[in-house]
Amino acid sequence: MQITKIPAKPKEYKTLRVAAYARVSADKDAAFHSLEAQTEYYEKYVSNHPDLTLVGIYSDNGISGTIVERPEFQRLLEDCRAGKIDLVITKSVTRFARNTVILLQTIRELKALGIDCYFEKEQMHSISPDGELLLTLLAMYAEEEARSASENQLWRVRKRFEQGKPWVGNMLGYRLIDGKLIIIPEEAEIVRQIYADYLSGMGKNAIANKLSRSGITTPTMKSWSYTGICKILCNEKYVGDMILQKTYTPDFRTKKAKINHGNVRQYFVEGSHEPIIDQVTFDAVQHEMERRKEKWNPDKSSKTINENMFSGLIVCGICGSLYKRKHQHCQSYSSYLWLCNKYYRRGKTACPSQKIPESILNSKTKEILNVDSFTHELLEEKLTRIIVPEHNHLIYEFKDGSSVDVFWQFPSRSLSWNSEMRQAARERTLAKSRKEKKEHETKGYNH
Repeated sequence: MQITKIPAKPKEYKTLRVAAYARVSADKDAAFHSLEAQTEYYEKYVSNHPDLTLVGIYSDNGISGTIVERPEFQRLLEDCRAGKIDLVITKSVTRFARNTVILLQTIRELKALGIDCYFEKEQMHSISPDGELLLTLLAMYAEEEARSASENQLWRVRKRFEQGKPWVGNMLGYRLIDGKLIIIPEEAEIVRQIYADYLSGMGKNAIANKLSRSGITTPTMKSWSYTGICKILCNEKYVGDMILQKTYTPDFRTKKAKINHGNVRQYFVEGSHEPIIDQVTFDAVQHEMERRKEKWNPDKSSKTINENMFSGLIVCGICGSLYKRKHQHCQSYSSYLWLCNKYYRRGKTACPSQKIPESILNSKTKEILNVDSFTHELLEEKLTRIIVPEHNHLIYEFKDGSSVDVFWQFPSRSLSWNSEMRQAARERTLAKSRKEKKEHETKGYNH
């Protein structure tokens, strides 16, 4: 028997593609840890290691490490999944994540992709045998630090609320200066005009469009919207009062604020600052909003049955927005239309799309599915979406990858009117004729 020794292959050393991740938690940190400084540091670090090549630096500034929705952090993960990175270097565990769950899920995903993470401060590799255990302990410590900082901040906020002081106050018409809301005259005039326009009969979308056309910008430089106008019309601060703690944050990890429906204590401060709107005008606007809400809200039974039938399925082929349902109310009849949300909010100049009667959608959908009736669940089961590429054209896209083009026309008025609608039209014509005759007779008598 002869035994021959077969030598092992020499270990091959390949150049590792390195990505550096940095996170600074506040603007004051950003001043000392600018992207330029980070770039210089990591370029020098890589140059001292011939087996490394720098792919890029991913830096999130002013974003908490307790959340995963960090733009650069997500971009880093996408590049890792795309196979562009072999090693991730970061300053410390706390810079990478302050949430135990996020840290471990990320580390495990990268490990499954064969990607190592090196934490400089701890001098630790995630891919090492005891790396995950140590990372778990460090992440738990970092998470408790974040919890403690959040509770301290919450205590400071509520202490101010108890003293009747707002925590933030930069809004249209006011600025928070030395703990007090101070009027900004030129912005206050815009607020007064918004209230006056609404009481004159204008809708919230019409007011937003008017401000946009006038070149007037919001304090945050964002576009005017229906929601923004609604918040201004409902804000009690404009009459000199304050309700503090309208929202609260139940989880320090997610940082997501929720509307306070009595979940935590609120504080009402009467006459806390100089008003922009008088109480009579403010009350008139609240009454008008309730009146319009009652007028335009359709019958609840009809709304419950149909309001979500096509919700989330109809997509505008021009701007990409979803279609929404709108109640069309006239003296003689009521019906429903579906229209592009962007068109609804900003008008035809923003999106020249077309309104679609719900009756058309119902009839065409029945034809396409070959059914006598359908539910929203059935639509979601069969369809991916319904695209509106142009006027009088629908594209039904199915879950199996197929699609069907459908063309339609508005029905003529003579075909779409029922007997009640025709009778109502006759009565309006007769009433108008009697009114004109009476005015003519009165005018002749006066002469």
